[in-house]
Amino acid sequence: MLSNTLKLKKKLQLKRKARVRGRIFGNSTKPRVSIFKSNKYFYAQAIDDTKGVTLASVDGKKLGLSNNIENVKVIAEHFAKSLKEANISQVVFDRNGYLYHGVVASFADSLRANGISL
Repeated sequence: MLSNTLKLKKKLQLKRKARVRGRIFGNSTKPRVSIFKSNKYFYAQAIDDTKGVTLASVDGKKLGLSNNIENVKVIAEHFAKSLKEANISQVVFDRNGYLYHGVVASFADSLRANGISL
């Protein structure tokens, strides 16, 4: 019973991911910010889809920060610094199939607060 529930959740997340990703495309001036969250950590990267290159990234595991709302704000500050070093002020946000609430919304709001336009 439990495995069927998990399979359904994963299937629905993949459907959301494909639906969102079909409309989003990043380039060198306005890269796509893709996020990934596990149960413990939060990761984000800015991707230039025309070249297939990662322009900037942040890793919550390397920073020693777990996956909660307060720590994700700190992760977003580090990510905003690395984006500004790469002369990027506008990005396209790819929530990667995750629902826009909790740590995902906190990350996006913190990016906006640090001067990155979504």
